[in-house]
Amino acid sequence: MIALLVAGGFGLFYTLFMTPVFIRLFKRLSWGQFIRDDGPQSHHSKRGTPTMGGIVFISGSVLAYVAGHLIAEEPPRLVGVLVLCLMLGLGLVGFIDDYLKTRNQRSLGLGGWAKVAGQVIVASVFAVIALNFPDENGLTPASTAISWVRDVPWLNFLTFGIVAGGILFAIWSTIIVVSASNGVNVADGLDGLATGSTIFAVSSYIFIGFWQWNQSCYSAKLLTENLGKCYHVRDPLDLAVVAAAIAGSLIGFLWWNTSPAQIFMGDTGSLGLGGALAGLAIMSRTELLLVLIGGLFLVVTGSVIVQRAYFKITHGKRIFLMSPLHHHFELKGWAEITVVVRFWLISGMFVAVGVGLFYFEWVSR
Repeated sequence: MIALLVAGGFGLFYTLFMTPVFIRLFKRLSWGQFIRDDGPQSHHSKRGTPTMGGIVFISGSVLAYVAGHLIAEEPPRLVGVLVLCLMLGLGLVGFIDDYLKTRNQRSLGLGGWAKVAGQVIVASVFAVIALNFPDENGLTPASTAISWVRDVPWLNFLTFGIVAGGILFAIWSTIIVVSASNGVNVADGLDGLATGSTIFAVSSYIFIGFWQWNQSCYSAKLLTENLGKCYHVRDPLDLAVVAAAIAGSLIGFLWWNTSPAQIFMGDTGSLGLGGALAGLAIMSRTELLLVLIGGLFLVVTGSVIVQRAYFKITHGKRIFLMSPLHHHFELKGWAEITVVVRFWLISGMFVAVGVGLFYFEWVSR
């Protein structure tokens, strides 16, 4: 519990006070944002704003996690380290993309397939490690069963055999990781939009991880008759510590990232955050629940898919003035801050429904 509180507080103060240092450093390195000519005209004033701000809160999250465990005098757990490594790996893919954009002063960095290939490689390594190294209870960090708010027994990849089951799990987890990282990436188009929305989503895993720890099947204080309710999740409290470290770091970063943003997270941050969300969902056995917890990211990504499909089918017609969806409302005349706050509210409602269903499932048992 101490580790959770320290991680959240350390992450917040680190990014709150260190972000100005990184802003000055990035300006000196000329790591400025390139703005598309076909976007909203109001965005051209943002050209040159320091980007790659994901470096700030990713480093803050890692340091906060370490600080929490040092103060609490507890060793780090594999589940927490894996989630952070997934965030770091995808953040590295995003950093390469951001660096190419700033160096070439073009809105295109890595090619689409090159970026996806990087995400797949990172996600595949994560999947392999997550299915190995069982603890004293025989639990590996991840499960081969598809999960909703806990594993669904009859949706287990092991029914296809150990080898085939492992391959299918790797494919399944890679789809989740790539989808989540691209979802946050698509939502990162307005000042503070992705940051604030991710704070809601990641914070939900503080509650989920803490509740699973309190109701763990491997807790000494749990009575035998309650085994039907308890959770078979490995080290859920450590997942809550990771979530607190990330959420705290994002809150401090949002102080500088809100409109008018003095720094952008870039693909470095958005891909990393999406990976962290996917990792938390996979490790906490709430994979399908991520559809609700990350509902806003699903909506904005869906708007891009619908726009492109409709454009091709109708030979040039559009449903939205521009995709992703937040740019559509900008072009309709909404102020940027209005779009951001309203999308935050939508994100918060999605998260509330997701967490509510998580708790309702436990109560109903």
